[in-house]
Amino acid sequence: MATTYNLISSVTVGSATNTISFTSIPQTYTDLVIKASLRGSTTTTTFAVQVNGTTVTSVIRLYGGGSSVASDTFNEHYINPSDFTANVFGNTELYFPNYTGSATKNYSVDSVGENNQTQAYMNLGANSTGSTSAITSINLIRTSGDFVQYSTAYLYGISNA
Repeated sequence: MATTYNLISSVTVGSATNTISFTSIPQTYTDLVIKASLRGSTTTTTFAVQVNGTTVTSVIRLYGGGSSVASDTFNEHYINPSDFTANVFGNTELYFPNYTGSATKNYSVDSVGENNQTQAYMNLGANSTGSTSAITSINLIRTSGDFVQYSTAYLYGISNA
């Protein structure tokens, strides 16, 4: 079965901001995907996800930093911090299956910091919003500092064709 990605909304940061928001998400697709290229204004390497106004706190992740791998629970995802290679952005994909259904809303995340050094970060996560409500808004939030200019995020709706 083929799938079709339809761009719902895009955000390009003009001046530094701590939140990238997608609101009034239509309920006409099967799944949602956010693809983002992000960089922070501080040395903090993370951002949090808010769904329908509630910060996601149930996250199981596998992460690495260039020389080791570990797993734990943590409610944030990686981006490029200000002390990584200048003007380079990290990449993130968040995937929300069955976002309009009546089951608990879960999502997966795959995020990678890009750095021309011996250490960078990657994160694979399985996340639960803890809510059965249809997803109508998603926020990406910097808990320390801002997303810098030219950070971008794209929200796609996926339809089964």
